[in-house]
Amino acid sequence: MELMPPTESVFLLGESREHPMHVGGLQLFRKPEGAGPDYLSEVYQEMLGYPDVKRLFRRRPQRPLPALGSWAWAEDSTLDLEYHVRLSALPRPGRVRELLALASRLHGSLLDRHRPLWEMHLVEGLSDDRFAIYSKVHHALADGVTAIRQLRDSLSTDPAERGRPPMWISADGQQGTKSGVGAHPITLARTAASMLGEFTRTAPAGLRVATEVLREHTATLPMQAPKSILNVGIGGARRFAAQSWPGERLRTVSKAARVSVNDVVLAMCSGALRQYLTEQAALPEDPLIAMVPISMRAPSYSARGEVGGNSIGTGLCDLATEEPDPAQRLRRIHESMRRGKQLATELTPLQFLLFSGLVIAPLSWAMIPGVPERTKPPFNLIISNVPGPRSTQYLNGARLEGIYPMSLLLDGQALNITLTSYAGSIEFGVLGCRRSLPSLQRILTHLDTALTDLEQAV
Repeated sequence: MELMPPTESVFLLGESREHPMHVGGLQLFRKPEGAGPDYLSEVYQEMLGYPDVKRLFRRRPQRPLPALGSWAWAEDSTLDLEYHVRLSALPRPGRVRELLALASRLHGSLLDRHRPLWEMHLVEGLSDDRFAIYSKVHHALADGVTAIRQLRDSLSTDPAERGRPPMWISADGQQGTKSGVGAHPITLARTAASMLGEFTRTAPAGLRVATEVLREHTATLPMQAPKSILNVGIGGARRFAAQSWPGERLRTVSKAARVSVNDVVLAMCSGALRQYLTEQAALPEDPLIAMVPISMRAPSYSARGEVGGNSIGTGLCDLATEEPDPAQRLRRIHESMRRGKQLATELTPLQFLLFSGLVIAPLSWAMIPGVPERTKPPFNLIISNVPGPRSTQYLNGARLEGIYPMSLLLDGQALNITLTSYAGSIEFGVLGCRRSLPSLQRILTHLDTALTDLEQAV
């Protein structure tokens, strides 16, 4: 048994029926030439033939010290692969519309805490000789960076390769190191004491930096976001929309404006939100504020081994949604992100994580009924950018045509936009509360319009 660090246990503590705390993804594949009607069923049976699951995918949560509210990881020695890996089919006519509806329903259901916190669904019945895979993993177990890299390790750049192990199998077929199942309570207590000591030593430094930031107003700060229809109490049902854009279009804008591609992404989101909220007669006078997760992993990080967990900081970005000029919006977004990055470089990784905790701490108030509707939100939505594979990938000869990420929603945060890069494309996944946001798919149309406006403006 291994005591769970606060950066992981917070996702278990904050979970409820209306607020599942898992991340996921929808991958769209085209079958190889000559594939028969039983192709996906055969892939599924082959996946079940790998019984030795690596440590990350055998972890399940336990509470060894419930009186202290702590969580720990234990290893499941009797993992049931047929429960975690499932074969499903779409109703006719098997359009992408039906696929997105299925993914929305699957993403709105909780993972079973008595089992390792992940699932994979192979989905057949799509038109045009295609199939899909929807997978999800609890945020306590892995963040988006880990999830994407685990997926990438199960794919190949060679369309002729067959029999590549699925993502829950180590590359060498080994299960990995045991994590100390049945550890003595004294060991757990010592680990907890060590973590508390580290926090006690570091927290004052993080608070001093936060005080300086508040005094100087050099970066976008929490609680500056306006009230909006994005910031209401949410239900458990989800709606998901997805689309791809050529990465070259975004890179052309970034070069012309001398900003990063991520700045262009944020400007696309800003323009789309401005149009969407205007349609709903709900555009705030003040600019929307986006929380932008920042990976704190070293560049050499690899999820090929037994690495999981979370290493994420948070930045805040002024989206300038009240500004009608696309070029001016892009410049303001660039400057806001520049100030946020400067803050991150001035802190140690642990100090920045502590400061990030201060940024998201007000979300805990949103768990109290009625609070989201009566208070200003710390930010209006989350926009995440997770790097994906740069080259075309294949699964047992099937070409991967799209990767559409699906993140989580928090109470008072009814919209999440997550994107990833893949083989020259930028893949957007837009997730919203089904009850709170009407015509969510319109945001995709507005994203395209916003990119066109940026191309013309710069």
